[in-house]
Amino acid sequence: MLRLTDLKLPLDHTEAALREAILGRLGITADELAGFTVAKRSYDARRRGAIALIYSVDVDTPREADILQRLQLDTESTEFARAGDGGKVMRTPDTTYRFVANAPPGLALRPLVLGMGPCGLFAGLVLAQMGFRPIILERGKAVRERTKDTWGLWRKKVLDPESNVQFGEGGAGTFSDGKLWSQISDPRHYGRKVIDEFVRAGAPEEIAYVSKPHIGTFRLVSMVEQMRATIESLGGEIRFSQRVDDVLVDTDSDGVRHVRGVTLESGEQLRTDHLVLALGHSARDTFAMLHSRGVFLEAKPFSIGFRIEHPQSLIDAARFGTQAGHPLLGAADYKLVHHCRNGRSVYSFCMCPGGTVVAAASEPGRVVTNGMSQYSRNERNANAAIVCGITPEDFAPYGDGPLAGIALQRHWEARAFELGGGDYEAPGQLVGDFLQGRASSEFGAVLPSYKPGVRLGDLAPSLPAYAIAAIREALAAFDRQIRGFAMHDAVLTGVETRTSSPVRITRGDDGHSLNTRGLFPAGEGAGYAGGILSAGVDGIRTAEAVALDIVSRLA
Repeated sequence: MLRLTDLKLPLDHTEAALREAILGRLGITADELAGFTVAKRSYDARRRGAIALIYSVDVDTPREADILQRLQLDTESTEFARAGDGGKVMRTPDTTYRFVANAPPGLALRPLVLGMGPCGLFAGLVLAQMGFRPIILERGKAVRERTKDTWGLWRKKVLDPESNVQFGEGGAGTFSDGKLWSQISDPRHYGRKVIDEFVRAGAPEEIAYVSKPHIGTFRLVSMVEQMRATIESLGGEIRFSQRVDDVLVDTDSDGVRHVRGVTLESGEQLRTDHLVLALGHSARDTFAMLHSRGVFLEAKPFSIGFRIEHPQSLIDAARFGTQAGHPLLGAADYKLVHHCRNGRSVYSFCMCPGGTVVAAASEPGRVVTNGMSQYSRNERNANAAIVCGITPEDFAPYGDGPLAGIALQRHWEARAFELGGGDYEAPGQLVGDFLQGRASSEFGAVLPSYKPGVRLGDLAPSLPAYAIAAIREALAAFDRQIRGFAMHDAVLTGVETRTSSPVRITRGDDGHSLNTRGLFPAGEGAGYAGGILSAGVDGIRTAEAVALDIVSRLA
């Protein structure tokens, strides 16, 4: 197969036009085109009202050898050649996933996986597919029970600290936009493995080729259940409501620390020599336990800020012009960044077109916001986090050591709880009032989507002064990029503090913790991923590291 990239066509082109573009690129006739499939479809919206679709396609033609020879490409080459129209022609890359090992018969100790978010899900799935029969321990509940508990906070202001947006089957990504793209380096095409498994579990087939695939919460629920069933059918075991309260570590005669098992909240101990830590970014008590057991952790940068809501129609018009509403374009998104005079950077994060702002607290007496969309993305508002980057140097007023960032998060989440009235309503402010430094008293054209509700006032006391100043400056700058972004009636809701993990559980090139053999930190909570796709990819990498270590020990 040959891959052709950068085929550019008008938004409302016909399939015949795409075929003609393929024939022209390759210099072949219609009867020499055996078939083609779309590998990727994106759009170029730099010219509003004249948006173009950009295709990469995989082509089957009996003229393949002749074409490669004409372009001076070796039949086994992975290089590309430029065609006359400026696009590329290359051999279609082999993205087939190949397992690195098979479990030896009679394996005495099964690997354990802590957490069943995207990272733990894929670590468990790949280990199960290789025959290692992993045990996955999830402190929260199965996804449908968890969904009911989450709605309990949103509708009744009742928080279950062990079953919420952060904890439970599927992880925090279940209550999100379900974005499946990332900028990570992926030379072994692990991302394709993630996408393929999601499609097998019921995701729309289009996620395999659209440039910014997403799934949405409702579809993710059934997909997670299907993947759980696959793991169990392969001999894996999944235990819900099983919080790990301790990690068993011993030191050998050479002074090397080794994992030997875990202790559950119930007091039960499970033995293992291979423990995958797929904790997610909010497992604060587990981070503290690991620190107390001497596992190497370090503080890392993250970001804090607010959620902002605009009418989705405003964003669509700003991005797409007269072609807003076209079914191939869907609801428009954006990605913004501004470098401020005070040295801070402010950027948009986790943008949710046609979505809602959701309550994402996992500890009593604290307010946290996040964003979520369904697959249709047809809600009235667009929302995104507008966040200011912070570094471990900023953590000093809240403590020292690797857990100081958690103390910072807790401080401002508790402050938001207080400003929201102490009942899980969130503090909010109109953008126009925020920029002018005056409290808001009533909503305008934009009604917030956050449940249990938004209490208007002044957001200045809800974050450090440097973050407030930076966000004010950035909003004015963003308005120059998207007209209307700083509209008076747009709503800010506080606070967004869980953009990424505040710690890194550092690992070596072999996947083991720097100072504890058999402990495999992975995913977002360990500081090695940011989003569903990258977390899934890191879960696959970690499963491979565990499998290779087990096999090498028994060789």
